[in-house]
Amino acid sequence: MHPEDAAQRVADLPDGGVGANGVQDGRQEVPGAGRDRRDLPERGLRTTGIAPGAQIAKSAAVAASAWIGPHAVIGEGARIGEHCSIGPHCVIENGVRLGDGCRLQAGVFLGHGVEAGARCVFKPGCVVGADGFGFAPDADGFIKVPQLGTVRLGSDVEIGANTTVDRGTIEDTVIEDGVKLDNQVQVGHNCRIGAHSVVAGCVGIAGSADIGRGCQIGGAAMIAGHLSIADGTLVGPGTLVSRTIASAGHYTGFFPLMSNRDWERNAAALRHLQELRSRVRSLEARLKQDGAEED
Repeated sequence: MHPEDAAQRVADLPDGGVGANGVQDGRQEVPGAGRDRRDLPERGLRTTGIAPGAQIAKSAAVAASAWIGPHAVIGEGARIGEHCSIGPHCVIENGVRLGDGCRLQAGVFLGHGVEAGARCVFKPGCVVGADGFGFAPDADGFIKVPQLGTVRLGSDVEIGANTTVDRGTIEDTVIEDGVKLDNQVQVGHNCRIGAHSVVAGCVGIAGSADIGRGCQIGGAAMIAGHLSIADGTLVGPGTLVSRTIASAGHYTGFFPLMSNRDWERNAAALRHLQELRSRVRSLEARLKQDGAEED
């Protein structure tokens, strides 16, 4: 497709991006959009236009100031805002909406209907809007539950390399303004991550978890599904969050490092902890009784 052909199909896009609640933010300018794009010429990439091999659907609306990289694919009804940069081999499915100043690096996948606000950054290989892990038991095994929701991202969100954010089952997965996800993070379907929270690498967040605003989640933490975490909470690296955290604080829950030999001994003792607890209580009761008899 030639750039002049695409220019004829450029539609009037909203001035601002799509916020976490799906409402246009109404911004007239895109602060920082030029800053995010300064490195493009240094990489030998064009800052505007459509590179050879790019495939753009007829009903897609691409702003004239956007850059579409080689072999990128943009689906029907997609809307690409002003000053967006779509890297090589990106796939943007039908109905995706990108606010102004978004930057997709190479190999990004955005599933159908995904919405992102202004100035979002998608690192290489990230997947936003793939089906969530939804299966129901059946007599013959498991049947797939349709994932009918989508993913909505606010403005200034960053999605790390090879990070995955699943679409919702019925309601949407929501990533609010200013959230930063590190590399190789898994966000399950129907999750919500509050504004300006940061999540370090290799964190796994199970479906329907609700993480508050301004939270910090350490690397390799594991967050169970269907729970909530209070605004401003810090979760240490490697911590398993298995229940709701109702009060903000700094929470850590991993076993201290030690030699394997010591760990095996402590693990063996831990298996008998309930028995030892009962024995201690029995001894305490006997001591109390003996003391009463002496009196």
